[in-house]
Parts: sequence; C-alpha cells; structure tokens
Amino acid sequence: MAAVSMISEGRPPVRLSVVVPVFNEADNVLPLLDEIERALAPVGGFEVIFVDDQSDDDTQVRLAPAVASGRLRVLRHRNRSGQSAAVRSGVKAARGEWVVTLDGDGQNDPADIPALFALVSAGQAGAPVLVGGIRKRRQDSLSKRLASRFANAVRQAFLQDGCTDSGCGLKLFRRDAFLDLPFFGAIHRFLPALFRAYGHPVAYVPVNHRPRERGVSKYSNWRRGLIGVVDLLGVYWLKRRTTRSAIIEDL
Repeated sequence: MAAVSMISEGRPPVRLSVVVPVFNEADNVLPLLDEIERALAPVGGFEVIFVDDQSDDDTQVRLAPAVASGRLRVLRHRNRSGQSAAVRSGVKAARGEWVVTLDGDGQNDPADIPALFALVSAGQAGAPVLVGGIRKRRQDSLSKRLASRFANAVRQAFLQDGCTDSGCGLKLFRRDAFLDLPFFGAIHRFLPALFRAYGHPVAYVPVNHRPRERGVSKYSNWRRGLIGVVDLLGVYWLKRRTTRSAIIEDL
C-alpha cells in the first residue's frame, strides 16, 4: 500500500491536522470540507487532509478544485487498503502536532472539534493524549445501534478502556503517540485501549451524531462483527503483553 500526495510542500506550520478517510463519498466531500473550515476558523493554524482509499466514483473530481486552491491536501491509495490504513496514511503525512479524525460520510459534526482540541491545547500536566467522541442520540438504523451496543459491551469486558463508543470516527490525538502504536487493519476501532495500554491519559467527550444525508454505508453488521472478534482477541493479547518503560536519563 502506498499513498501519493497531490499537493506540494511549503505551507506554513500548523498545530492541528484534520484527517478524513473517504471511499466513494463524492456527494459528501465538499460539504464536509466547508463545515470543517467554518468550525476551525476561530482556532486557526490547521490543515485538512482527505485520504481517498481508491474511490471509483467522482470523489477525486469533486476534490480537485479545492486542492488547486490550496484549501486541501489529498492522498490517494494505489490499492484499496481500508479505513485504518487511510487514517495512518493521513497521520503520517500530517504536519500538525495534533490530529483529529472524522468519518467522510458527514455523520460526525465538525463543530465538535474545537471542544476536543480545547482539552489538549492548553498543554497542562496530565492533559489527555487522546480525546474520543461518544455519540449522543445515534442517527443510525436500529440494527446498527444494537450491533454497536453489543460489540462495545464485549470489547469493554475484555479491554476495560472506559470507552462506551470506540467506533466513533471523531477522535483527537497527539501524532507522535499514534505513530508509536503497532499498526494493524482495525486499529482505528481500538485506539482508546491502545493509548491507555501505552500509558497515555485518555478522555471522552459527548459529540453530536447526524443521519447520513448522501451516499450509502460501506459496512455490514455481520462482516464487521466477524472481523471484530479476531481483532478484539489480538488487541487483548497485545494489551497483556505491552510493557511500558521510560527513559530516566539521556546520556
């Protein structure tokens, strides 16, 4: 898997990078970009990176003018690689100290980002290294809500990470801490547990959740559930085998 940037270097420094993985979301990408820019205008010093996981619709065509105008950076995978790989590609390319991720379907609300960023931007001792969104009044089908509730209960029983909604795509974290984690294909659903296993403070914030207005979901409950069982066991093993060490003195 590889990603190719569509924009040159030379931009001013930023502190916050917004990473949005997308696959066949042509009707959502520009409205979402507009919302991100409005939400973060008061914050300043941010960049937006869309990672296209080999869309075969008009996603690239829709994004091209925003790239040309400098509003946006776009990465495109050469092969279909999945959401976690898209998140990692975006984080590796990000120039901000902090990264916030959100889904490309428009259901996460960019207006929630400043509240997450406020928890970490003050730089106080003990501040969280990851802030996860907890979706209020989820606007999904009943079957999806029930499947998610069951999956979160099982995951919590194994991992005990204190997160009741690890599937929420809206998360903010420190870039270097994320890149220090071992990578695997479903890491985006287990970030709270992994950050805690690596000794990082974690916090959760209630966030808005909206119905999907355009496009169709790319996931099925059965497919996600079957894969999730294997992933959960792997993360449980990894959590038990992780040891934390700290450099006392750099000689």
